[in-house]
Amino acid sequence: MSSEATSAAAGTEPAFLQIVDVVKDFGGGAIAVNHVSIDIAQGEIFALLGSSGCGKTTLLRMLAGFETPTSGRILLQGKDLQGLAPYERPFNMMFQSYALFPHLTVWDNVAFGLRRDGMPKDRIAERVESMLRLVQLSKFGKRKPHQLSGGQQQRVALARSLAKRPQMLLLDEPLGALDKKLREETQIELVNIIEDVGVTCVMVTHDQEEAMTMASRIAVMSEGKVLQIGAPSEVYETPATRFVADFIGNVNLMDGTLVTDEADHCIIDCGDVRHFVGHGITGTVGMKVSVAVRPEKIHLSRHAPAREADPGIDGAELNRARGTVKNLAYFGSFTVYHLELEGGRVLKVSQNNTQRYRDDDLTWGDQAWAHWSRQSQVVMTQ
Repeated sequence: MSSEATSAAAGTEPAFLQIVDVVKDFGGGAIAVNHVSIDIAQGEIFALLGSSGCGKTTLLRMLAGFETPTSGRILLQGKDLQGLAPYERPFNMMFQSYALFPHLTVWDNVAFGLRRDGMPKDRIAERVESMLRLVQLSKFGKRKPHQLSGGQQQRVALARSLAKRPQMLLLDEPLGALDKKLREETQIELVNIIEDVGVTCVMVTHDQEEAMTMASRIAVMSEGKVLQIGAPSEVYETPATRFVADFIGNVNLMDGTLVTDEADHCIIDCGDVRHFVGHGITGTVGMKVSVAVRPEKIHLSRHAPAREADPGIDGAELNRARGTVKNLAYFGSFTVYHLELEGGRVLKVSQNNTQRYRDDDLTWGDQAWAHWSRQSQVVMTQ
């Protein structure tokens, strides 16, 4: 069923932007985008997230009109964009390099597109001043781009992109040229500006933290396909596949066998670790599954924790394991431990540093217990 049919069946208005079964085949077996369908709501900040070569930039370029889909359709408010040149689409694209004109002032950079459209001078002045106030650069209008910091250049590029009041803003790795600290500071600032204007935004990024911070929804892509779409918390807490679990954040991934599957719990044997999960998965006993546990969901202690309720496996250790601290990394607000179990498996455990000094801090070579609750795991069958 197409996305239009789905919307009609649900009795709702079609999405603001509809990407309907889009394929981009460059020939020679190079399928960059492979039957992708996405609905994007008006006013949404939507992120296409994935590693290099996954197809996210090709998809963005098709939205902008720089590439033509091999098949499928792209609709804006129900109107097919097929055949429209980039300048005919009510979109503006901001590139990673910002593409500012070095010989023009900040003011003239923002005014450039408005002049090309033939807007009257008084309206250009009003619009440019409004955009510079929006990005808090009113005092820098007479400067050239090389006289600005990276973050200021990024805001000039954003002001220029928004000056024509596009229906949609396309961002290609918008903060990739900034250093880590400035990138983190700019993320929230950029979101606030976009939300103040009310423009719908599609952004491409390989940086998971950037996508999680800025986007209202994320599409995780791999090899031209969309593996999962959801809110940042949904994609992080309930990944649909091993790839998504591994790509978003840090995770302990364990392959195992389904031993018990009841309505209120299941047990999965991963060799040196047995998991008691607080829900069933409607699977078949003996089937192969994967279990994902985030490092921050695991607790470390010097002493053995209380046993998880054992529904029939005599002597089994459930949701806990003993090992040796083989490595640790201090990050200020938290510490990451690598706990090596007897069978050789290494568990990553993240612990918040809530106290300045602790007498029982674990260090290299210490024996410790890792334990987690029955709500901590995600079970995946693919």
